[in-house]
Amino acid sequence: MNTLRPLDKLGSQGTQFCSYSPAYRRQATLIDKIGMSRIGKQPIEIPQGVTVTIEGGTVSAKGPLGELSVEYPSDFNVRQEEQEVIVAAEHMRPGIPAQWGLYRSLIANVVNGVANGFEKRLEIQGVGYRAEMKGNDLVLNLGYSHPITITPPEGVKIQTEGNNVVVVSGADKQLVGQVAADIRATRKPEPYKGKGVRYQGEYVRSKQGKRAASGA
Repeated sequence: MNTLRPLDKLGSQGTQFCSYSPAYRRQATLIDKIGMSRIGKQPIEIPQGVTVTIEGGTVSAKGPLGELSVEYPSDFNVRQEEQEVIVAAEHMRPGIPAQWGLYRSLIANVVNGVANGFEKRLEIQGVGYRAEMKGNDLVLNLGYSHPITITPPEGVKIQTEGNNVVVVSGADKQLVGQVAADIRATRKPEPYKGKGVRYQGEYVRSKQGKRAASGA
């Protein structure tokens, strides 16, 4: 007679499976696959000049570019070992590997952001299209009947290089990305002549106009 064995933390409230049953084999395979996250298991190096505090489910980092914090769920144990932050999974269940990598990346962004910051570069293409700074505000002329003014939020800096390159920088990666996306959205690149605002290096697939297509 086969002994029924519980599966560690994966059985549903003490549910047991026969060791030769398909359900047991599926759960055992899941345990083998679920234990690691290639991103999550990597330690986060703390740069020089950055102080990290871990308390009450929150990781805070303070550095030359300011102070940021990120919360993490109780499924994970975050600790500091010398000049590294370690993120470990407390429980093994479906969905943990993806969340493990996610929260490790969020914590790494906070730690690295206050030391080195993040940057997004955009370029403007189109005859008469240009960008300029007025104080801290970005003023865009993009072919509309009026200029567009964008005021950066606290912690984000906007600069221009010439009149067709915009540089967005700051410690908060998510906020920098959001401001850059808002600038791009003021005039997305159109696919026929490529006019508009795009990320530097972004590929915009071009389309043929109706006249060119009919002539071909």
